[in-house]
Amino acid sequence: MFNFNYFTPTKVVFGKDTEKTVGQLIKEFGGKKVLIHYGGGSVIRSGLMDKVTKVLDAEGISYVMLGGAVPNPRLGLVYEGIELCKKEGVDFLLAVGGGSAIDSAKAIGYGVTNEGDVWDFYDYKRKATACLPLGVILTLSATGSEMSDSSVITKEEGLVKRGYSSDFSRPKFAIMNPELTMTLPDYQTACGCTDIMMHTMERYFTNGGNMEITDQLAEGLLRTVMNNAKILVKDPKNYDARAEVMWAGSLAHNGLTGCGNDGGDWMAHKLEHELGGLYDVAHGAGLAAVWGSWARYVYKECLPRFKKFAINVMGVEATGTDEEIAIKGIEAMEDFYREIKMPTNLRELGVEATDADLVEMAHKCAVGVGGAMGSAKLLNEEDMLAIFKACK
Repeated sequence: MFNFNYFTPTKVVFGKDTEKTVGQLIKEFGGKKVLIHYGGGSVIRSGLMDKVTKVLDAEGISYVMLGGAVPNPRLGLVYEGIELCKKEGVDFLLAVGGGSAIDSAKAIGYGVTNEGDVWDFYDYKRKATACLPLGVILTLSATGSEMSDSSVITKEEGLVKRGYSSDFSRPKFAIMNPELTMTLPDYQTACGCTDIMMHTMERYFTNGGNMEITDQLAEGLLRTVMNNAKILVKDPKNYDARAEVMWAGSLAHNGLTGCGNDGGDWMAHKLEHELGGLYDVAHGAGLAAVWGSWARYVYKECLPRFKKFAINVMGVEATGTDEEIAIKGIEAMEDFYREIKMPTNLRELGVEATDADLVEMAHKCAVGVGGAMGSAKLLNEEDMLAIFKACK
């Protein structure tokens, strides 16, 4: 077990009709002029945005609005948001949506409060020293960005997708009403469940320190998401299942499931970032498409963890060699992906990658991680290319 710091300052307001508290919460955290940042028209069509603005009007809170956040949120919109905030004197950000709107809002918050180009943070050239305070009304259970310190942005030039983490960007509050996720397409719900599980598995498959209590929290979270993801395939309006998945999404990425280890592996995420940057695929689906190939490539170097995962999470019988058990666990996870209609390779993802594309993605991934990365197994550019080829 390693030493660790655990910091989760976000105030969570969970349950039905909690979006009605948004004005009180903004005032509680000192907001006077708000940028409401959102994605497409779904929050407008559903009537959520109308509810939010009526609450702010009643509370006497002024606001400006910026829509357009898309999956794999773009740097260009971040720049637009920064200029709008500076022009309007915005002192608080409200992200209404899923991870894309939240991540974009975090980047805007960095850009307003720090000099220079905000992309420098995502390009690892310097570190942020502040961020505008922000709150969240969550409409998609997936990224955990509503409680995390991280955000991911795509730079249009070169199609470069990079993440940056800093405690400055942790939301002040997160309003989480599971009912707001009921209008999601089935595919997005499944992508979200996949992302939640992957945030947990990235921290689970390590060769550096582990705690039994952390392991049991992680394993229980994974089983819970799997069980409820299957329920939502058949019953998308099931409130209890939506609630379980929504809370799991936050716990999966607020640091809880990584306490006592070395910080996690994260190479499946880094590999997917290149898929998302080049092909603009849904993040959860991209993760599912690369995970099996990554797992088969690294499991021998992290065999005790893969065996434990197979038995405790996937329900594999503890018979046979450790390698046989581990492989059965990987296969069982891929079966689960198929059950919720997630891809298990690039072809099923709808990506027809050329050999040149694979080489480009492996190179960009290696550059993005500083040459080599991984805890389950340290991967360099050659390894990354081999995994991309295996999942083609």
